[in-house]
Amino acid sequence: MVKYRANIKKGDVKLKTFTEVLLNYFQKLNINLPKNLEIDNIQMDSKKVEKGSLFIAINNGYNYIDEALKKGAELIICDKNPTNESEKIIKVLNSIDFLQNIAKLYREKLCTKIIAVTGSEGKTTTKDLIHGVLSTKYKTQKTLGNYNNQIGLPFTLLQLKESDEIAVLEMGMSNLGEIDLLSKIAKPDYAVITNIGDSHLEFLKNRDNVFKAKTEVLNYVDKNNTLVYGDDFYLKNLETLKIGFENENDYIINNFIEIYEGVNFFLNNEKYFVPLNGLYNTVNASFAIALGKIFNMSYDEIKNALKNIKITSMRFEKIEKNKILFINDAYNASPVSMKMALNAFSSLPLNKKKIVVLGDALELGDKEIEYHVDILNEALKYKFDKVFVYGERMKKALYELKNPKIIHFTRKEDIRDELNKTGDVAVLLKGSRGMKLEEIIM
Repeated sequence: MVKYRANIKKGDVKLKTFTEVLLNYFQKLNINLPKNLEIDNIQMDSKKVEKGSLFIAINNGYNYIDEALKKGAELIICDKNPTNESEKIIKVLNSIDFLQNIAKLYREKLCTKIIAVTGSEGKTTTKDLIHGVLSTKYKTQKTLGNYNNQIGLPFTLLQLKESDEIAVLEMGMSNLGEIDLLSKIAKPDYAVITNIGDSHLEFLKNRDNVFKAKTEVLNYVDKNNTLVYGDDFYLKNLETLKIGFENENDYIINNFIEIYEGVNFFLNNEKYFVPLNGLYNTVNASFAIALGKIFNMSYDEIKNALKNIKITSMRFEKIEKNKILFINDAYNASPVSMKMALNAFSSLPLNKKKIVVLGDALELGDKEIEYHVDILNEALKYKFDKVFVYGERMKKALYELKNPKIIHFTRKEDIRDELNKTGDVAVLLKGSRGMKLEEIIM
């Protein structure tokens, strides 16, 4: 296995560098900022503004400028003519452009190593796993919540302190050119591509375009610092470091054993455990292991970090309520991730009947019903005790399938009532974010 040494540098804990970047930025525009300016934090939400804040008024944030001033904002950036004449208010042409430009300039001054994580499925879990491993040895930050777009990523960069050694940034997109923009801003040192799937086909039309969009990050990262899922049809021929189950990969996964608490597996003949279920999570965890090695962590350091990992909610999350074990995997969905979840749920060792609740997968374009029929056929292969579906796309797919074993519901409350009648069962919830299937648990 080839190892790559990380060059970690430490800095100060204050936002002195950011303040200097800000002053230089406006000086070039011949705009004078208030004297003795000291920025302690950057906010886009007026509710979080405090003394020393820089408040960037994005979209309707303009309506909360007075509130931000009262709370002690040190400086306010907006792109509309302010009604308040305070010297603390600076008007720019476009607040989002300012956010992106200032984040790019600030990132250039930081010694922080940036790891970009993109792909069709598994981005957030992989980000959490990488952060969970590296943060046990280095001062490591990660994308805030789902702040992975043209606004969220630069805002996350602006939360970094000079003392942060590593930042794990999730990069999302819905069209071509978006990963390129995020990469220009973040200038990643390392990149991870989890897979190429069917997400965002409403805009990208086919997987070829998904591949083009996701791999825009490769224009900014050395191939020896890039990790991809090597069994993926689109990614396997890239000249990068590869992780997967096939023998051609640099990091080979084998001896996978699933238990209730998670999965045991081997990576390059070393044994690991991750407290997450599903074969796909051995791949996500392997990205974290590989980066741990790249950043010179020992086997024991990585192994122990994985055992205590904390993952963002609604990712195959186990919740018990009223004798029902819910597997809440309802944060988002695509045809690939739904099939993965069905396989993981089927493999989960439980002495309970298993019921699947599937909601619509969104943004799939012209063939969306065909994809939903395929998902339902996949669910039927596993012989679950019951399959419930929710959403108009699932309804149309069921009509095409004409299978009496699948029941469509028009209200989540009715699904909840039916589950409560059933009693001691395990229930998988899987659907796109817009379906909010987690409401069934309430």
